[in-house]
Amino acid sequence: MMVISRATETAERDIAPTRLPVVVIPAYQPPGNLIGIVAELLHEPYPLIVIVNDGSSIDRSWIFDAVSRMERVVVLSHAVNLGKGQALKTAFNYVLLNAPSTIGVVTVDADGQHLPKDVLRVAEALAETPESLCLGTREFEGGVPLRSRIGNAVTRQVFRFFVGQPLADTQTGLRGIPARFLKKLLRVQATGYEFELEMLILASRIGMNIREISIRTIYEKHNPTSHFNPILDSMKIYFVFIRFVSASLASFFIDTTVFSISLFLTGQIFLSMVVGRIVSGTFNFLSVKVMVFQSRGNILLETVKYISLVVALMLISYGLIKSLVVFGGINPYAAKILAETTLFFASFSIQRSFIFQSDMNRPY
Repeated sequence: MMVISRATETAERDIAPTRLPVVVIPAYQPPGNLIGIVAELLHEPYPLIVIVNDGSSIDRSWIFDAVSRMERVVVLSHAVNLGKGQALKTAFNYVLLNAPSTIGVVTVDADGQHLPKDVLRVAEALAETPESLCLGTREFEGGVPLRSRIGNAVTRQVFRFFVGQPLADTQTGLRGIPARFLKKLLRVQATGYEFELEMLILASRIGMNIREISIRTIYEKHNPTSHFNPILDSMKIYFVFIRFVSASLASFFIDTTVFSISLFLTGQIFLSMVVGRIVSGTFNFLSVKVMVFQSRGNILLETVKYISLVVALMLISYGLIKSLVVFGGINPYAAKILAETTLFFASFSIQRSFIFQSDMNRPY
């Protein structure tokens, strides 16, 4: 699926040592100004520029031919369009094999939205802190498309809640990525735009420092060269977050089902809550520890903290349910759903921040 241009042999023979990272540019149906972008980037001493032609049509061949003839440029090609994430991983794999001494890579979009001086700023930030993930944080001012403003604002808030990492720009394509992190990223299954969000989640999970460098972003009118589908690709991005709550939602339904059966058989709200919580709590603890937070912390300590949380939330939930039933005249089953929904977000935040945090602090 991958073809290497004729410039590869020259690049492999002599990748000059430099403090700057390798530049990676994923490109699908790029505009002609990609040639000028690459020429400007070559004014700086980047050791190598790796461009991935992600299955572009034959009428764009002249663009890739032109850049492949430039010094310090390698063009890799996919036979078909595999997605931005896969294009990045193809470049990462090439860099690890052919420039093993590099401090990392700086990724740049092919549509001209990143100024060369900002690319250099992010590259220098990575050189200063080679163990940090450096993000070129866009200034959402001026003529920024409304869909970009709204999309980033929503993703930023959702990311902060579920991951616990406050970031100003979760969708930026200008990133300085440490070399040691590249191998982990090759194992990420995502292949489309959601790959970049998975990168941030993984970085947060393993406790990597994330730096934000303010940059300008140049938007074309109506953003014609963007291949981001606002509906389909947004769904893929937010599906990443669904993974974080799927285990808790499954536990909620198990808990509600067991509670309902027990309440029907015994008529006792508190007893039914205890039985439901024991069954669902066991499932939730194991699935959240392994699947969601992927914690490698002390299981005994985490179990004690988790049981304490379950007991505390159960007592609060019981108080809410009794209040809704006695004072609000609400059906116990409906009261159960209302109470648990109210406590769900608090439960997730506490688990993320105080119970399953050992893996977050583990050096990558």
